[in-house]
Amino acid sequence: MPHPTARRLLWEPLKRTFGWMVLFEWRNKLLLAPGSIPLRRFEDAEVRRLSAQLRRLPEGRVATVIATHRRPEQLRAAVASALAQSVSDQVVMVVDDGAGLPELPDDPRLFAVSLARNIGVAGIVRNVGVRLTRSRYVAFLDDDNLWEPDHLSRALAALTGRDGSPAVDGVYTALRRVLPDGRDHDVLSVPFDRRRAAYEAFLDTNAFVARRTPALHFSRLRRRPEVLPREDWELIRRYGRRHRVRHVPEATVRYLVNPASFFSDWRDAC
Repeated sequence: MPHPTARRLLWEPLKRTFGWMVLFEWRNKLLLAPGSIPLRRFEDAEVRRLSAQLRRLPEGRVATVIATHRRPEQLRAAVASALAQSVSDQVVMVVDDGAGLPELPDDPRLFAVSLARNIGVAGIVRNVGVRLTRSRYVAFLDDDNLWEPDHLSRALAALTGRDGSPAVDGVYTALRRVLPDGRDHDVLSVPFDRRRAAYEAFLDTNAFVARRTPALHFSRLRRRPEVLPREDWELIRRYGRRHRVRHVPEATVRYLVNPASFFSDWRDAC
């Protein structure tokens, strides 16, 4: 076992060269990759089962995927904020992680399914939702967060040029982070920079709307709460490798800072 001082001397140049989040992700892939194989098989099986259940995959200009697990009241609020968007050509796909669904609004744009069992991997739950929809664009919303009514319209406007042609492939808006008592904590608004993202955790898929491509899927690693970086960071940074991503500096997401879940100051570096 290398001496702590020797490890530190090795760590610092590697961190400066690659970024601490990239190094952590390499470690995750090395240690957690074997477990992703049965998770992918489960995902594929659930997509087949639920596709048969739906008979026809929901389709709209944009599909919003909401993953949920045992948060009935928060889920209803999240669904309401998604259905209240000024963009009407959309579908909302709720995917329950095996706990059972509460009563939801009767809306022809809303679809909800439950996995056969609890899998506890956010990436798998979201991937099922993506694969159960047909749309040009995909958006993501967690069951404890909310969108402002213009979230999708602002994102889609940034994605499309004046002549209707694609301007970029993905956009993310600013996050207004709120505390459990409703007070504002801060606004997270950082221009897209893949190099900067190697050092700072400012990417979150609650604000992300992207063109559907084969690259638009979440990591299938089983990431426990203490595992960094999160699957949101991994998706957007990987998507940005071959796709054009930009930031829209308007705060259109109300993001709950929940002390019981993962939270860090995005400005801190390891």
